[in-house]
Amino acid sequence: MMDRPAPRLSVVVPLYNERDSLEPLHQELKSALEGLGGHEILYVDDGSNDGGSEVLDQLAAADPTVMVIHFRRNFGKSAALDAAFRRVRGEFVITLDADLQDDPAEIAPLLERLEHDGLDLVSGWKQRRRDSLSKRIPSRIFNWATRMVSGLRIHDFNCGLKAYRSEVVRSIRVHGELHRYIPAMAHWAGFRVGEQPVNHRPRRFGQTKFGASRFLHGFLDLLTVMFLHRYVSSPLHFFGFFGVVVLGIGVVLNLYLLVEWLRTHAIGGRPLLFLAVMMVIVGIQFVSFGLLGEMMAREPKEGETYQIGSIVGGGGGEGGADREDA
Repeated sequence: MMDRPAPRLSVVVPLYNERDSLEPLHQELKSALEGLGGHEILYVDDGSNDGGSEVLDQLAAADPTVMVIHFRRNFGKSAALDAAFRRVRGEFVITLDADLQDDPAEIAPLLERLEHDGLDLVSGWKQRRRDSLSKRIPSRIFNWATRMVSGLRIHDFNCGLKAYRSEVVRSIRVHGELHRYIPAMAHWAGFRVGEQPVNHRPRRFGQTKFGASRFLHGFLDLLTVMFLHRYVSSPLHFFGFFGVVVLGIGVVLNLYLLVEWLRTHAIGGRPLLFLAVMMVIVGIQFVSFGLLGEMMAREPKEGETYQIGSIVGGGGGEGGADREDA
C-alpha cells in the first residue's frame, strides 16, 4: 500500500451485525465530514454474520478514504476500538456507534471543543437518551458509580460518540470490556477530559446488544479499572496490605494462645487456634501473591487478544481497495 499524507481526522466505527444501517450511516458521515479537512473512516467489523461484511467491502471499493478491519469472530467492542486505535493516522480521532443513534452532525462541535477549549478528550453526553427505561436506569447507576470511583465529574462515560487527540488513543490500551471507562483511564493518565451534550436518536434498525449480564460485567470491569490504575505497577501494595493485616492478627492470636498454653490451659480443641493458624497461612499467601504480581509486572507482555481476518481499503487508489490478509 502506498504511503499517503496523514489526514486531519480519523473516524472509527466499531460494529457488529448492523447491516441495514451501514449505507445510510456512511452517507451521513461523508456529509458531516465535508469542510473538516482530510479524513479517513475505519470500520471495524467485529465478526458480523448478517451480510454487513460485504456491504463494508463495497464501501471500501467505492471510497478510498475507507478502511475496513474484519475480525475472524466476535471479540467485543474494546478489541474493535483497540485495533482501530493502533491504525489511525489522523491528528484527531472520532468514535461513534454504527446503529445510527449517534448523530454524525455532532462531529464538528466535538472537534471545536478539542481545539478551542484545550481538551484532549471530549465525551458525548446523551442528555435526552432515546432508549428504554431498562437501559436508562442501569446507565444512571453505572455512571454514578464510575464518577465516585474515578473522580471524573462527567455524566455519560459510555457514550459511543467521543473525540480524541491522537496522543490519547496511542497512550491507552483498551481490552476486555474497558471501553466503558476510556474517559476515566484518560483522566488518570493526566489528559484533560470534558463532555459535550449530543443529539441521541432512536434506533432505526436491528436490536440493541445491551443485556442484563452487561450490567454486572460493567461493575466488575469498574473494579478492574480501579485496580489497574492504582496497583498495576505495584501489586504488592494491594495484596501486601491485606496480607500484613491478616498475618499480624494471626500472629497476635497465636501469641495469646501461646501464653494460655504456658499457663497450662489446654488449647488443642479451641476454635480460636484454628482461626489463628488459618489467618497466618492466608496472610502469607496474600504477601506471596503480591510478590508474584511484582515479578509479573516487571515483565510487560505485548500481544493482541483478537484475530484480524483481513483489512480492506484505506486509500489503495482511485476507486480501488487494497486487501491485506492477516
